[in-house]
Amino acid sequence: MACPDQKSPNVLLQNLCCRILGKSEADVAQQFQYAVRVIGSNFAPTVERDEFLVAEKIKKELVRQRREADAYCVALPIISFLQSVSSGLAVKLPIVQNPSSYATLFAQALPRDAHSTPYYYARPQSLPLNYQDRNAQSAQSAGSMASSGISSISMYALNGPTPTPQSLLPGQSYQAPGVGDCLRQQLGSRLAWALTAGQPSLQSSTSKGLPNTVSRNVPRSRREGETSGNVEITEANLVRDILYVFQGIDGKNIKMCNSENCYKVEGKVSLSKSLRDTTSRLAELGWLHNKIRRYTDQRSLDRAFGLVGQSFCAALHQELKEYYRLLSVLHSQLQLEDDQGVNLGLESSLTLRRLLVWTYDPKIRLKTLAALVDHCQGRKGGELASAVHAYTKTGDPYMRSLVQHILGLVSHPVLNFLYRWIYDGELEDTYHEFFVASDPTVKADRLWHDKYTLRKSMIPSFITMDQSKKVLLIGKSINFLHQVCHDQTPSTKMIAVAKSAESPKDAADLFTDLENAFQGKIDAAYFETSKYLLDVFNKKYNLLEHMQAMRRYLLLGQGDFIRHLMDLLKPELARPATTLYQHNLTGILETAVRATNAQFDNPEILKRLDVRLLEVSPGDTGWDVFSLDYHVDGPIATVFTRECMSHYLRVFNFLWRAKRMEYILTDIWKGHMCNAKLLKCMPELSGVLHQCHVLASEMVHFIHQMQYYITFEVLECSWDELWNKVQQAQDLDHIIAAHEVFLDTIISRCLLDSDSRTLLNQLRAIFDQIIELQSAQDVMYRAALEELQLRLQFEEKKKQRELEGEWGVTTSEEEQENKRIREFQESVPKMCSQLRILTHFYQGIVQQFLILLTTSSDESLRFLSFRLDFNEHYKAREPRLRMSLGTRGRRSSHM
Repeated sequence: MACPDQKSPNVLLQNLCCRILGKSEADVAQQFQYAVRVIGSNFAPTVERDEFLVAEKIKKELVRQRREADAYCVALPIISFLQSVSSGLAVKLPIVQNPSSYATLFAQALPRDAHSTPYYYARPQSLPLNYQDRNAQSAQSAGSMASSGISSISMYALNGPTPTPQSLLPGQSYQAPGVGDCLRQQLGSRLAWALTAGQPSLQSSTSKGLPNTVSRNVPRSRREGETSGNVEITEANLVRDILYVFQGIDGKNIKMCNSENCYKVEGKVSLSKSLRDTTSRLAELGWLHNKIRRYTDQRSLDRAFGLVGQSFCAALHQELKEYYRLLSVLHSQLQLEDDQGVNLGLESSLTLRRLLVWTYDPKIRLKTLAALVDHCQGRKGGELASAVHAYTKTGDPYMRSLVQHILGLVSHPVLNFLYRWIYDGELEDTYHEFFVASDPTVKADRLWHDKYTLRKSMIPSFITMDQSKKVLLIGKSINFLHQVCHDQTPSTKMIAVAKSAESPKDAADLFTDLENAFQGKIDAAYFETSKYLLDVFNKKYNLLEHMQAMRRYLLLGQGDFIRHLMDLLKPELARPATTLYQHNLTGILETAVRATNAQFDNPEILKRLDVRLLEVSPGDTGWDVFSLDYHVDGPIATVFTRECMSHYLRVFNFLWRAKRMEYILTDIWKGHMCNAKLLKCMPELSGVLHQCHVLASEMVHFIHQMQYYITFEVLECSWDELWNKVQQAQDLDHIIAAHEVFLDTIISRCLLDSDSRTLLNQLRAIFDQIIELQSAQDVMYRAALEELQLRLQFEEKKKQRELEGEWGVTTSEEEQENKRIREFQESVPKMCSQLRILTHFYQGIVQQFLILLTTSSDESLRFLSFRLDFNEHYKAREPRLRMSLGTRGRRSSHM
């Protein structure tokens, strides 16, 4: 019989096909060609398998088909063939020719689950990070594993060493009938190689101090060769070194290369390329372990890293602990084999290829942790939680499960911060990890605006900006109630359901359901806290009444009060500003309040109403420096801040000046009506009076249109929008924002913003012309009435003398009277000239004002220009005003 090992792989493969199919060589030609193509292809399995697993599967399939005899007969060709085609495999079995005795040898030579890895699984988040739930037995330390034997290792899905076949015990020979000399020689050499290369610690003594019997079977020439230039090492020594490298410890032959930053087999070691590559792949675990361990060692002692960072380090420690448990199992297995000795013909359960399979999942796990460590460098707090959360967005369920578990641990301190903030208003963030920041230097009056802010870099990526703003508002509302409103109502009464702390599992579950559970908790706390705060503002501090008081007094909404106040203040305000005294003006204010409907307001509001005198400039009158004031303090000062009150004063001064123009024009009209009949007897004044009346009419029309625009289009419309927003506001920030929008709107539309400065200057120039007209008319009426009085006195004196029988006047008196009349008549053209200059100057300013209005971006201002020139009086004088309204709008839109 020819030796099987001398056959070529093709012959063995053809024999295998014939044996499996039960047909002749001619009938299996097609299947044989297909088998050759498959074996010759470059496809490689994702998990490396050995020939024993393949043979075991074939044997089981044949046994399942009740072909036990074929299983034994097929085993020998299979093993021979696979040994021939897998020259790079590190594990080989001795060839046995006796099929009947091969079953026992094959069953004992291969551990039942030798290809499986220790159970290093991706836990659900509901399970603790340990392996003890996998089996009812609990694993103790590595030493107890070594002493407890196979039972301690079986819980990790590792099989202990199988019993040594009796036929291969030392000192006994294995004889098989019909074995040729060729097979005996090859069997002997292969058995020696297998015992030398496959067993652990072949060149060391056991733990009991007994020398390993197998080491004595190694040829002398090979042991002597190890002392030469290139040292040849066994796979068992590599396995032992690799187990140390797994822990970041240099082995005898595998050491850390600092220049290349990796573990490498020393160059003087003689090793095949396949073993060297496998060793390098396994050594990567040690590099990953060192990277993670270095990060945790550096950060664990850093107190400034914060609670979130320490939780991250604890999660990494926990993962490393599970990794160490796996290593303890492997070390225990190695020690157990050393203690019990390795039986002849039986390979060690710890080989490089099996370690490669067993560490496949741990390597993925360590790679994920190392990537997290890289991504989290320099981060802490919420920013660190965001970095961890970014790695949950993956399609790999194994990796996502691991990162979600770590995220649960990392986000637990964030959740504790959040719950204490939204339920108690407490912020104990020593290391500035939470996304709500507090400034202890801010006083109570600015608590709402400045004390608490969002630290945007610390907002976790799994919390939206809207949720963050609500979280900020909730805690800020609680602190505002306690510190500013002095309302000590416990938060449990404000919020129906409160939960102060949750476990890491609850944190992970909560943050994975952000749209439901987490959002529901935030919304419930937000709505109930904000509602309680608004109730306190409206019921205890009368916020809405104060807003209405601002509208009535500072925005001149209380018409009867403003008119009566102007009548009472007219004598005082006409005086120079330096002669005014605030206590006198305050008395006049109280008189105006008692004489009008303002007396029925809330005493709390009237108590806050006061008079303020602005800074005096040279030449100012009382009209220029007078202003009403409204004192705000306490919680309402949060809405009516200093900036808001300065805006109110600016608007009041503008409205007060516009109201004064209306008041002046009313006096001018009264003068016209009262003096028209008196001055009929002075025909030389008819032209002056007509010109004065026409100019005053233009001014009245202008001021009426401006007052309508300011009162209805600006103030009333803006106030209506503000009131609706305040009624629908869900929190105090909504009220503050609506109030600021209201003030900004009236500031801009009353031409008080920086963009309308030119318009405002033109409008103030028009107001100045109205005051000039009043002065010119007063001078004219004073002179005319004085002249009229003298004429009437002269006629009265003349009649009196005639009644007494005397001459009415003498020649000298008549000449004197005529001279005075001529002088007055000569002054009339000067009056006309002054009025014409005033009219021309006024109309020029109005034309320029209208041009600015037509080019404004505000549509309401463009319509105001149309109303101011409704009869196209100014349009006829100025060509730039002759464009249509649509053209003006298009032109302004391009500017």
